[in-house]
Amino acid sequence: MNWIILVIAGLFEVGFTTCLGKVKEVNGIEKYYWFFGFLLCLTMSMLLLIKASQNLPLGTSYAVWTGIGAVGTVLIGIFVFKDPANFWRIFFITTLIGSIIGLKAVSQN
Repeated sequence: MNWIILVIAGLFEVGFTTCLGKVKEVNGIEKYYWFFGFLLCLTMSMLLLIKASQNLPLGTSYAVWTGIGAVGTVLIGIFVFKDPANFWRIFFITTLIGSIIGLKAVSQN
């Protein structure tokens, strides 16, 4: 269950970085909606990370949380914000995914 909580925390991290990107793109009242979404996702992400790290090793929890956020944010950048998707970006994101899976595989919880 702690791993599920950690994955959800990582997805909320992707949510707050997505909202942060959208805040830069919009004006007026819509900017405040995205900023509220940023604060909501940030809060949920941190609370879930705290919950997961109570039963998982802190270093592993933080690394996996950050990795999920990094991979998700790069993918959102590519598909939503039209960031470049060259060979090396995809290669290194793939190695990051492998590292996250490896941390899960060697963790005892």
